[in-house]
Amino acid sequence: MRHIVVIGAGQAGSSCVVKLRNGGFDGKITLIGAESHPPYQRPPLSKAYLMGDMTLERLFLRPESFYGENDIDLRLGVTVEAIDAAGQKITTSDGVIGYDELVFTTGSIPHKLPAAIGGALDGVHVVRGLADVDAMEPRFVKDARVLIVGGGYIGLEAASVAAKLGLEVTLVEMAPRILQRVASPETSDFFRTLHQGHGVDLREGVGLERLTGEGAVNGAALTDGTTLDVDFVIVGVGIAPATALAEAAGVALDNGIAVDGHGRTNVPHVWAAGDCASFPYRGGRIRLESVPNAIEQAEVVAENLMGAEKDYTAKPWFWSDQYDVKLQIAGLNTGYDRIVTRGAAPGPVSFWYYKGETLLAVDAANDPRGYMVGKRLIEGGKSPAPEVVADPETDLKALLKA
Repeated sequence: MRHIVVIGAGQAGSSCVVKLRNGGFDGKITLIGAESHPPYQRPPLSKAYLMGDMTLERLFLRPESFYGENDIDLRLGVTVEAIDAAGQKITTSDGVIGYDELVFTTGSIPHKLPAAIGGALDGVHVVRGLADVDAMEPRFVKDARVLIVGGGYIGLEAASVAAKLGLEVTLVEMAPRILQRVASPETSDFFRTLHQGHGVDLREGVGLERLTGEGAVNGAALTDGTTLDVDFVIVGVGIAPATALAEAAGVALDNGIAVDGHGRTNVPHVWAAGDCASFPYRGGRIRLESVPNAIEQAEVVAENLMGAEKDYTAKPWFWSDQYDVKLQIAGLNTGYDRIVTRGAAPGPVSFWYYKGETLLAVDAANDPRGYMVGKRLIEGGKSPAPEVVADPETDLKALLKA
């Protein structure tokens, strides 16, 4: 009886083991998670869960009883200490486990502020896991002063929740504009206006020099010479793939755990999927930090563990909820040289990324039709002329038939 061990009980890990069982694999499955909770959704943590609109049980991807009922050995609160790839054994905090196939779904780790600038002070938080959000939730009281460091989607989503709950919010972004690494100036402009309209003190081109306080944070010094009094801090300055275990086991890295199109690493019987894995994409290699990628790649790995020999074809899409705006993103905008704007706030608006005449991606804010059409066009390799997309008289759905 083959034994498949999956390290990392998040979205990708859960998707992999469920696909194995649903696909007819009748061998032994072990899913190892360092947290004490069964696999859960992460996107609602900093939004619905933090605001009290979603209970803990609703966060769970499946009831904890599901795993036992499906003969999946779910080991929670267990850390992996070492991997012997040659001997196909894992040393964990509760013993040694042998495996026939091993899958890394270890996810990612948030960047933290250095202790030298106050990153270790009480009241300094990151947003990644359930414990992180539980730790900061009591601080979300009306008129509390929160400093958010980082103007990416994590920082902006935290700012939107804090502002909705009546906190005094200051957000600093070292780059010249929010979302600079991931979005167009037009998308940045849209969200800057949105946040400022909700009272967020948004400071671009300004970094954090240091946090102050004795034991607990109570202030911040910024790079423009200003100082702030703060009650707590949320750090949203990106994440890194969790690769330490894989690297120690001899697995090759390349912006994450490097896998081939099937999800295999360079080490026999070792696979990877989700945030931690980079894979071939259009002649290069990418790593996608998204729920859809975690699910779809993990399911392909599960199929290949059962002999499918199937290539993973990524269809990148993402989303972000801020205030009453749902941003939906289709495609990857890398290399764009032109933006076409369709619509205008406060109504539906979308930003279409082109490279020459080729459509690369769409950012759609409260514009589900724009998102749906853009996604299907990109996946189908179709690129309507930019001026056609910009024309408000154009029936977007008709573009799918062109």
